[in-house]
Amino acid sequence: MNRPSRELRYFFTALGYFTRVPVPRWVGFEADYLNAAARYFPLIGVLIGGFGAVVYLAALRVFPAGVAVLLSMAATLLITGAFHEDGLADCADAFGGAYTRDDTLRIMHDSRIGAFGAIALIVALALKWQTLASMLPLRTAWMIVAAHAASRTFAISYLCTLDYVRAEGKAKPVAQKMSSGAFTLAAVIGLPWLFWPDWRLGCVTIVALSAMRFFIGRYFVRRIGGYTGDCLGFAQQLFELAIYLIGLAWISS
Repeated sequence: MNRPSRELRYFFTALGYFTRVPVPRWVGFEADYLNAAARYFPLIGVLIGGFGAVVYLAALRVFPAGVAVLLSMAATLLITGAFHEDGLADCADAFGGAYTRDDTLRIMHDSRIGAFGAIALIVALALKWQTLASMLPLRTAWMIVAAHAASRTFAISYLCTLDYVRAEGKAKPVAQKMSSGAFTLAAVIGLPWLFWPDWRLGCVTIVALSAMRFFIGRYFVRRIGGYTGDCLGFAQQLFELAIYLIGLAWISS
């Protein structure tokens, strides 16, 4: 298989894994595709964010900003199957309701949602809604794209530095060490979106997300010794929310 065909297969693997978008049958599935596909997760974020932005701008022609943002959020949840939000809820339940490593991993693996998970979802979705509804339309649309792309870039950075802690799991094929070259490609795809329309805001956001990444990673190591697939979803949601909050604080100051 030549390199362009291989990279296209990796892209479609990422698209099929992280969204509910149908992919061509010729792509097939091999476990080792998923780890190689990780470099394209930020590109999937660009596509999801772009879809959300289009829905938002279209809805804004008919509805108030708050309703348009909710419809955009619903569209991205639908296209992803709430993949990352599920990780947020599972981690909130596990980290909030367990004391030992084994109990944390057991609760995280449980598909049922508890009080901590429900509260985390409500707070996170409400903050996203109110933050995006408080910005001007074009900035909101761009922020949606930037946040979906950059948050996935920072989330997969843990593939470079932390260990996957489960012997088996849905994320196991993804959870191999990512090379510096693969992450560089992911960063080139996912991070430049943060620098429009104000490069200074982009720099501030990168610094803030880098600090968050450090402390979240330390917390993962302290609690369970590394990360799980749910941890990556949890981190992605925190990074996405932080981008919205930093953007709103910047334009409000």
